[in-house]
Amino acid sequence: MKMAQEVKVKEMLEVVQGSQAVLVDVRSPAEFAEMTIPGSINIPIFDNEERAEVGTLYKQVSVEEAKDRALEIVSAKLPGFIRSFQKLGAPIIVFCWRGGMRSKTTVTLLELMGIRARRLQGGVKAHRRWVIEQLERLEIRPDSFILNGGTGSGKTAILRKLKESRIPTLDLEGLAGHRGSIFGQIGLQPTNQKMFEAALVHEMLNLQEASYLVFEAESKRMGKILLPESIMNKKRESTHIFIELPLEVRVQNILNEYKPAEHHQACIEAFEKIKRRLHTPVAAEIQELLDNKDYALAIQLLLEHYYDPRYLHSEKEYELCRKVTIQAENIEDAVRQLYAFLEKQYVEM
Repeated sequence: MKMAQEVKVKEMLEVVQGSQAVLVDVRSPAEFAEMTIPGSINIPIFDNEERAEVGTLYKQVSVEEAKDRALEIVSAKLPGFIRSFQKLGAPIIVFCWRGGMRSKTTVTLLELMGIRARRLQGGVKAHRRWVIEQLERLEIRPDSFILNGGTGSGKTAILRKLKESRIPTLDLEGLAGHRGSIFGQIGLQPTNQKMFEAALVHEMLNLQEASYLVFEAESKRMGKILLPESIMNKKRESTHIFIELPLEVRVQNILNEYKPAEHHQACIEAFEKIKRRLHTPVAAEIQELLDNKDYALAIQLLLEHYYDPRYLHSEKEYELCRKVTIQAENIEDAVRQLYAFLEKQYVEM
């Protein structure tokens, strides 16, 4: 039986969630990088320069000239374009910005070659409307446990290990591509607000039926990302698990996570943004240590004179929350204790 050529956002989500289709964005690489649907791959019908050329003809010359040039471009690359889809070996849902010419053309070409494909009605724009609607009504239903603790306590690493053990987790830093501090984007590729929101909504839909949820205590802003009120409200009403590790272990955790030797200049530039908040002699000592690539001691001083005082001040925010403290020797010890705690809580729920 012939499949319908169009699919709406809700149906697309159900099909993709069931691993019954692959999502393909046929827009240019630049458009794909700016905003797409989480989980999709990019097989562009035009590259960045070709899209700019066709767009210029469309606006400044005529629609017909733009179509003729587009046909020339597509014809020349058609064999390779089709082969890219053939390699997928699964039913395909194609989309562009509004579900217009590029996705329509792609679906037509694929069907002529006997490749099963459908087009997302409304494209990325329709998906964005759906994301906004979901955000407005987003309510985090599972009981939540919030990982807290000073900088270097390994909260993100702990979260990853919990996820490996099939504990339901929400990795906000992973979705944002940012660790939430001045140094937070070092070695990462920060996402933008629209892509973060889309990824968050998709992730939360998969987690809403979980018995409980673990995520990290984050401030309202993570780099350029703003967290929705639903996350902040859940954080305020949940149980907070404070991880306490020895100072030297925290320093090593930061070295392992941030790899400052590989990102020396980025570390220098990040420190410039906060050095005025430190006493001048301490700031000068940290600057010298960073210049000399003595990262361990620089990190220790940053923890003692900048991050730990700020963390102690922020603890007041959680005075009314239920708090649990885990004192551990290292991340592995913290994970063991945390796993035991969650297992006990789950049994009691």
